[in-house]
Amino acid sequence: MSSKLRLATGALAAAAVFCAGSFFGGWQASQAAAKNNFGTPKTIIHISLIKWKADVPDAEKQKVLDGIRELAAQIPGIKNVWLKAARVQPRDYNAAFVIEFESREAADRYAEDPAHEAWSKKFLAIREASISPQVSN
Repeated sequence: MSSKLRLATGALAAAAVFCAGSFFGGWQASQAAAKNNFGTPKTIIHISLIKWKADVPDAEKQKVLDGIRELAAQIPGIKNVWLKAARVQPRDYNAAFVIEFESREAADRYAEDPAHEAWSKKFLAIREASISPQVSN
């Protein structure tokens, strides 16, 4: 084999190794980027799924949901609220809200707060049923 051919073959082999390494490195980087980063917070999440009574006007339903925001402003220890349900199951339920509490103590304080008791009377009067689990880590 002539020296020019040997040089060309060596250059092609080096380019092939370089391209393969670049491809593999890029693939590895994309796989690492695809992994989810997530936490396991110690907060308490209170979820309420609601089935409204059939004859309740939309304005009354909205007042009750707006009351969640008012409770969050009044009762210490509430971190976040979600008031718009993206999907509700069981299917015969109509609405949902979520409250995130800083701690178990904050969730307990909320349950016993007079503002929550007043809100609950309005809520219980217009809901047919509700499911309300609490979740934490």
